[in-house]
Amino acid sequence: MLRILLAEDVAMVRGALIALIELEPDLKVVAAVENGADIVPTALTCRPDVAVIDVDLPGLDGLSAAAQLKNELPCCRSLILTSLGRSGMVSRALSARVSGFMLKDSPPEELATAIRSVAIGRKVIDPQLAQSAWDCGLNPLSAREHEVLRLTAAGATPVEIASTLYLSVGTVRNYLTTIVTKLHARNRVDAVKRAYDSGWLP
Repeated sequence: MLRILLAEDVAMVRGALIALIELEPDLKVVAAVENGADIVPTALTCRPDVAVIDVDLPGLDGLSAAAQLKNELPCCRSLILTSLGRSGMVSRALSARVSGFMLKDSPPEELATAIRSVAIGRKVIDPQLAQSAWDCGLNPLSAREHEVLRLTAAGATPVEIASTLYLSVGTVRNYLTTIVTKLHARNRVDAVKRAYDSGWLP
């Protein structure tokens, strides 16, 4: 029996996915969460084999949570299930070391197959999205730069970012300058747009 953790914030979708997964005799949903920040603590408690995670979650986006989960519970494989098929999203998913990436409009029967595949160590990635990832390239931002840009995209000022990340304001401004340079952007707003279009921001 494979133990599944499901992270999906839309209640109706979450219920439908639980029902779909548990139609399979060898799959059991042992926990379901709606906030990305709850993924790792819940996984450490229930010890799932596979975490099926949406990208666009409140609290903490699914890809950041998947990266944390890989560090905290390496034996748990992450399968991203999302409607966000933007160019570059798969690249960010691979950077987060997820085991699979599926779109929500995939045929329902493919979900169980994907869960079983990632559970035994295989990679499951939509072929067209994989090509998009190759064309787009990997996210050039470091983890800290990505966090600074994510907070910027959420409307935080450099002072607020510095307080949140326990950095000096000068360090945050330096990060922002580096981010704009790395993304070949005109300014911070353009950097956020480029990162979003590339799938590096949820």
